[in-house]
Amino acid sequence: MTDLPQQMPEPEPISHETPAAQAPVSLEEVVITPSPAPEPEENLLFQQFIAPPPPAPPERIPNIGHLGILALLVLSGLFTAIILAQVAIHYHLFGISAIEKAATDLHYILGTEGVIYVVAFAGSVLLFPLLWHKSFFAGVQWNFNSAMRHAGYLLGAALACFGLAIVNGLLLPGPQDAPIDKMFRAPGAAWLLFAFGVTVAPFFEELAFRGFLLPSLATTFDWAVERSTGRLPLPLHHNGHPRWTLPAMVTASLSSSLVFALLHAEQTGYSLGPFLMLTCVSGVLCAIRLLTRSLAASVIVHACYNFLLFSLMFLGTAGFKHLENI
Repeated sequence: MTDLPQQMPEPEPISHETPAAQAPVSLEEVVITPSPAPEPEENLLFQQFIAPPPPAPPERIPNIGHLGILALLVLSGLFTAIILAQVAIHYHLFGISAIEKAATDLHYILGTEGVIYVVAFAGSVLLFPLLWHKSFFAGVQWNFNSAMRHAGYLLGAALACFGLAIVNGLLLPGPQDAPIDKMFRAPGAAWLLFAFGVTVAPFFEELAFRGFLLPSLATTFDWAVERSTGRLPLPLHHNGHPRWTLPAMVTASLSSSLVFALLHAEQTGYSLGPFLMLTCVSGVLCAIRLLTRSLAASVIVHACYNFLLFSLMFLGTAGFKHLENI
């Protein structure tokens, strides 16, 4: 007998009802899962405003702008000195009744310098702390403690400059009748110049040349190199003062020394020997200022150097009694 094929089971009918229709679900049973927020697209238009700004370059003081302000203060002092000199001439002070005579009179010459120094210094003390956000003497790196720590070296530097002046006088002597020699021969001028030359002059000359001119030129040199090469500026010293590259310090020292010698050239009759000597002495003062990071140090060397020169003159003229020996 042949087996009959088994009967296939009939498929169950497909229900077209949704599960919700079959079994209602309450709201409490519904769990809503929040979808993650889409990541914001990068907005290239405002990216430069969102990025943090680059760090500001270190503020180096004094700079060339501060030197310009000092020059304006010096001009104000000169204007004040001219007015005071006109008043003094009007009242025949020191027997002077004409501006031509005042230009060669020691009292008017030193008085004019003194007024310029006082006006410029007073304006500097009042103005620069507002720009620097530190005291004036801190801004020019006075640093008297550093000068005291190097007192022996400072005295040695003054003696070296004094020896250089003696050698220079022997090898390249200046003219016999230079304007500075004529000033010394005036009655009472030697002692007045002695006092002025070892106190007032060293302080204010160092303040102008080694306090403002030298650092301003060094900063300007490094700034120009940084702009042309893209090199980053050197970080400030731990006390907030600028650092300079060696080429900047050499260039600034040479430039400021030439200016220093030129401003004194008239006193020595524009003679080559004294000009070279003043340039070298100024170079030593620049090195002292840079190595010790102290303006007070260069002031001390300058004052001691002038004291030695005046002392030699004192001995050579028997106490300023024989000034014809100069």
